[in-house]
Amino acid sequence: MTSPSLQPDTSGQQDVFLASLASADAAVRVPPSAPEQPALRWRELLAVVLLVVLSDLTVYRGQGFAGYAALFLIAPALLLLGSPYRRLGPGCWIVAAIAALLAARMLWLGSVLETAVGFALLVASAMAIAGRRLYVPDIAAYALQTVAAGCVGMVHYAGSAGQLSPRVVRVHGLSVVLPLAALAVFGALFILANPDLATSWVEMMNRAARSLADWIEHLSLSWTELVFWFFTAWVAIGLLRPVVQRSVLARFSTEGRTASDQAPVPAEAPLYPALRNTLLALIALFAAYLVFEFKTLWFRVFPEGFYYAGYAHEGAAWLTASLALATVVLSLIFRGDVLRDPRLPRLRRLAWVWSAENLVLAATVYNRLGIYVTFNGMTRMRSVALFGVSAVAAGVVLVVWKIASNRDFVWLLRHHLAALAVVIYLFALTPVDALVHTYNVRRVLAGDLAPSVQISVHPIDAEGILVLPPLLESDNEIIREGIRAMLAERAVQFERSVRQPDQLDWTAFQFADRVLSERLAAMRADWAPYLDSSKRTAALTRFHEYVYQWY
Repeated sequence: MTSPSLQPDTSGQQDVFLASLASADAAVRVPPSAPEQPALRWRELLAVVLLVVLSDLTVYRGQGFAGYAALFLIAPALLLLGSPYRRLGPGCWIVAAIAALLAARMLWLGSVLETAVGFALLVASAMAIAGRRLYVPDIAAYALQTVAAGCVGMVHYAGSAGQLSPRVVRVHGLSVVLPLAALAVFGALFILANPDLATSWVEMMNRAARSLADWIEHLSLSWTELVFWFFTAWVAIGLLRPVVQRSVLARFSTEGRTASDQAPVPAEAPLYPALRNTLLALIALFAAYLVFEFKTLWFRVFPEGFYYAGYAHEGAAWLTASLALATVVLSLIFRGDVLRDPRLPRLRRLAWVWSAENLVLAATVYNRLGIYVTFNGMTRMRSVALFGVSAVAAGVVLVVWKIASNRDFVWLLRHHLAALAVVIYLFALTPVDALVHTYNVRRVLAGDLAPSVQISVHPIDAEGILVLPPLLESDNEIIREGIRAMLAERAVQFERSVRQPDQLDWTAFQFADRVLSERLAAMRADWAPYLDSSKRTAALTRFHEYVYQWY
């Protein structure tokens, strides 16, 4: 047995390890089972406090989407300030750019979808700052782990309070504090040397003090707001100090394994004949159906009473489902023993043929949606359908890529979810109502009145209302007067909202509403006759009943 005196002294090595762990630039590998907590720093505590204040101003006390835009724009910078793991990669700046673009869109005209996307980007920002790769499943897991991570982090904060005492003056801190102190001292002397400037400065400081006192006097805290503070701090700490370090799908992926581990051993798959015959049968079925599709729905004039909703709406949905099912079938075929079968190239050739048929099938879905749009115009849901079909078509391309490059199912799942996330983000940024009703207005002015029904039966946001004024030149009197009444209705709503205190809060500001309000004010003469509520209601009722014939 070795005596205690002869045991090696490892205290110095432990100190070096702890010092490297606490460094902000250290590449720390934290075990997923029992992660070591980095040392607590003042900047981290400051970041948590500022995140609580920011969330209180923009969410709890906020009244609209401008507040959320400010949150999504500023919060990533605060996470960067407080993160104990600063391993910035290219993904960090990409997330920052798309978050800034989303914030700009929300400041113009926000929506619930954009708010949800913004919170997802906030979690992605925390991941990117910590050096994590941004896979969609991992973003969801990172958000969920904040529950446990916040608890662990708060316990660590409580045990690390003594570390925050100003025992050591950091040189890099003095490089900021000393210049600011010098500016303050000499600036005060220069102000005092000029009586007029000193008087103005004193008055400005008095006004600021009175404003702060008034704000504190009217600051009515409630227990719900205190709970919100605690919840925000909990989540912020969980984002800064994750307890899960490994990708949730890492154990199922072949990425990072050696070439010898990935090299397949040739062996005939028992299911190869069944899979080959399945592909041959599907190729024949799709070929026959595509011939039928082109014969019945392409290059023809549809008769009166044609069932547009059944063929172009419900039918397109079923074809989209078949495309999605095709991606699943292809993914299930090319996996496991099949990838080691020496006859794999022949199976791949069949897969290329069927994949090409699927892409042609996607074109038929676009055609059916085009038929419906031609029938009675564009809508929000038809825009959603176009984005959805595009996501499914992208899924088919990804499956083809997977088969060609021998990727595993985890790769496919990650990229499918990434494609879906990109489509949702692009849809959130798209000015849907503006594009939809620009198309409908153009059709109505060209003499095709059917799209006017979409202006009547669907809610329209500020962007959509902005493109309606050209209809005031329509030859159809019912449509022209109905649009006048709609503009008057929106103007009356603006006047009511101005009288509501909540709408005066900066967090409720929307540039689109401001532009529309100014535009309506400039054309007041066009809609002023419908300020009378009974006259306005009569014109709107007449308009709705007239255009409903094209619904």
